[in-house]
Amino acid sequence: MSKLKATIRQGKQTRSSLNKVRNEGKIPAVVYGYGAKNTSVKVEEVDFIKVIREVGRNGVIELEVGSKTVKVMVSDYQINPIKNKITHVDFLAINMKAELTVDVVVNLVGEAEGAKEGGVVQQPLFQLSVTATPDDIPENIEVDVTELNIGDTITVADLKSDKAYTINNEDEEAIVSVVPPTVEEEPEEDGEEAVEGEEAEGTEAAEGEEKSEEKAE
Repeated sequence: MSKLKATIRQGKQTRSSLNKVRNEGKIPAVVYGYGAKNTSVKVEEVDFIKVIREVGRNGVIELEVGSKTVKVMVSDYQINPIKNKITHVDFLAINMKAELTVDVVVNLVGEAEGAKEGGVVQQPLFQLSVTATPDDIPENIEVDVTELNIGDTITVADLKSDKAYTINNEDEEAIVSVVPPTVEEEPEEDGEEAVEGEEAEGTEAAEGEEKSEEKAE
């Protein structure tokens, strides 16, 4: 379990004061939840990024707030898309014995046999809803697709046995499938229509000539 130090932010939190925190290389944050008073804090941006890489999006962090240490998870965070920087973090204080429900990323592992034969691997589900105590929440869920042939599918039901966590998605939901390659057929109707059009134009021209001859007589 990784540790992260937080400093309490004092005074009124204005836009200018928040920008000052960010310009100092820190991230404004708030701590709330189980056994914690709603507290405004700030953390070093470099340290936060390092910890998140270590524990993952759903990992537990020991957050040092003043003289206390609180076990937290990242409940939410905001990013400035232009500067590509984290602008705010919500830390949720947690009860390590109580279950939580979170979304966990699904990672496909291996190369499907069907893909080697030209099949296309499709992944309808990129996240699964999981309920577990904080220690049992997986960083991600790996799905081995190596033995999948064309026409095969792995569903949620295939992943539900012998796990320390509960997957909340419906059993029949498809996680990954290998489907046959799409074969594009060359259109034939356009050619036929073109020939028919030419025949029609020829007939109209012939009829026009006959009428002209009749008038001349």
